[in-house]
Amino acid sequence: MTDQFTVSLEKVVEELSLECIYLPRPAADIVVEIDSVNRPGLPLVGFYDYYEPSRIQIIGKVEHLYLEQLPDAERARCLDTFFASRPVAVVVTRQLEVTEEMRSFAVAHSVPLLRTADRTSNFMAALIAYLSVQLAPRITRHGVLVEVYGEGILLLGDSGVGKSETAIELVKRGHRLIADDAVEIKRVSAKTLVGQAPELIRHYVELRGIGIVDVRRIFGMGAVKLSEKIDLIINLEQWVEGKMYDRFGLEEQCTDILGISIPSIVIPVRPGRNLAIIIEIAAMNNRQKKMGFDTAKEFNQRLLDSMNGN
Repeated sequence: MTDQFTVSLEKVVEELSLECIYLPRPAADIVVEIDSVNRPGLPLVGFYDYYEPSRIQIIGKVEHLYLEQLPDAERARCLDTFFASRPVAVVVTRQLEVTEEMRSFAVAHSVPLLRTADRTSNFMAALIAYLSVQLAPRITRHGVLVEVYGEGILLLGDSGVGKSETAIELVKRGHRLIADDAVEIKRVSAKTLVGQAPELIRHYVELRGIGIVDVRRIFGMGAVKLSEKIDLIINLEQWVEGKMYDRFGLEEQCTDILGISIPSIVIPVRPGRNLAIIIEIAAMNNRQKKMGFDTAKEFNQRLLDSMNGN
């Protein structure tokens, strides 16, 4: 979690279709390190306390109109001070005019100057969402990630317990594979984890005795997905005779990943158990719980009512 992740300005430009007015060097060599952005209204009037030049600065209609109304000398001083702070990039929204004066100060201080036709609020939302994913804290876990009935299910367990075979069976039943063997997990918000496969092994599954299988080619594009939110963690473990497993579902267990608690269950594995069907039921049951229907609690209440003679 302590690693610092970056994204190149080139990828930001491509993702958000930005027009490059001026680049001091290739966009691929310019890196963005923070997912926050800023509208520099206060810095333009001279208040630079807590100002972070590492944020992408966005000049919208309000900032543009303010600059237009300033006397020439004051506007030049204001722009010179602003660009001298060396922000990582400046984006002008709404296809507003980029004056030669603004461009000259960007060139003088080697600050990337970009433009978009999008409305300021819409552009900020899209930019923050993109940067939040690209710069999110992340870890890689050994496991399998599948989408079952719209739920992201992370399968964990020792090597050889049957995670990949179960994933293939789920794909055959119409569900989708996101990652096998290694799952790259990102914390994209205070409540959400998103998993995906490292690019090198994306859409591949390893089956012992067969080898590497390309799920996309064998089962089609509908059998794979690039990323998915993690809704439930299922720990697969070899059946241990005599061990007490949860039979009612009243115990609420969670697994902490990157500071976020995800509901988790343990499913014992033994010959004759159809893991694919069990995981389908677990996915539907988890979805029901999120909708406010907890079968285990309802059943327990019926037992209590029956014991009390109600």
